[in-house]
Amino acid sequence: MKLSARNTLKGTITAIHPGAVNAIVIMELEGGQLITSTISMGSLKELELEVGKEAYAIVKASSVIIGVDD
Repeated sequence: MKLSARNTLKGTITAIHPGAVNAIVIMELEGGQLITSTISMGSLKELELEVGKEAYAIVKASSVIIGVDD
């Protein structure tokens, strides 16, 4: 797999919450952090995602904004 995205995080799927149109997928990264992604039900089926399967979270963004409360 070759990608232009440089933020590729390997992990294991720990939970899947399917909905009518989208599913929420939760992955545990190798360092123990959790990452959540919303994907289409079509992608969930096409990728054959299931709890316990290894997968990659790929982040492609031009910017990330961080803020704090006043």
